[in-house]
Amino acid sequence: MNKKQFFDLPEELREKEWWGFNWLEHLTAVPAPLVLVTGYKANGFANGTMQSWFCFSSEGDFYCIFGSVHKQSHMYEIAAKQKQMVINFPDKACIAKCMDTIANNGYDTDELSASGLHYRDGGKVKAPLVDECFLNLECETVWEKELFEGSNHVALCVRVVNVWMDEAHYADSQCGRYGETGYLYNVHAPLNPETGEESNTGYAVLKKIEM
Repeated sequence: MNKKQFFDLPEELREKEWWGFNWLEHLTAVPAPLVLVTGYKANGFANGTMQSWFCFSSEGDFYCIFGSVHKQSHMYEIAAKQKQMVINFPDKACIAKCMDTIANNGYDTDELSASGLHYRDGGKVKAPLVDECFLNLECETVWEKELFEGSNHVALCVRVVNVWMDEAHYADSQCGRYGETGYLYNVHAPLNPETGEESNTGYAVLKKIEM
């Protein structure tokens, strides 16, 4: 291995626009699962937010911790006030419609219907459960914490209270949860720190390696 260290923004990257992200995110380009988080806005219209900055943990209960939720987003408003949401996992068949919620994000818009998605309320929470997504986690807000004092973003913890999974994804012998028909991962614009060359953001799938 020929490793080099990067503790400061390289000269080749100083003219780039980061759109609120840190350059280290693009340098490391660590993939993370891609989901559609849904809830109801205060006016009753369905909201959809694409998210990829989160992880799971369990001690007694099963929790999802979102690392960065903007305080001005519909998702934050729903988490803080309604305190109920659904984390929906798309596969390749429906990812384009899920991504359309980014454009159809008006406050007076049913973002899911406008994007061609179908939904119903969850069994334990009043939040939209997207039919096209093969896995749905119904959740309730537990806590939030600013990333640092005065930050525009919070880390958000929600507790999973109910799970829905399409039967075809139970086993690898059918669709399974991995590979071409399973979870999608966000590969966020990897860059070369020495040349500044940047690859497009894309999707990835997970291939299991037997232990």
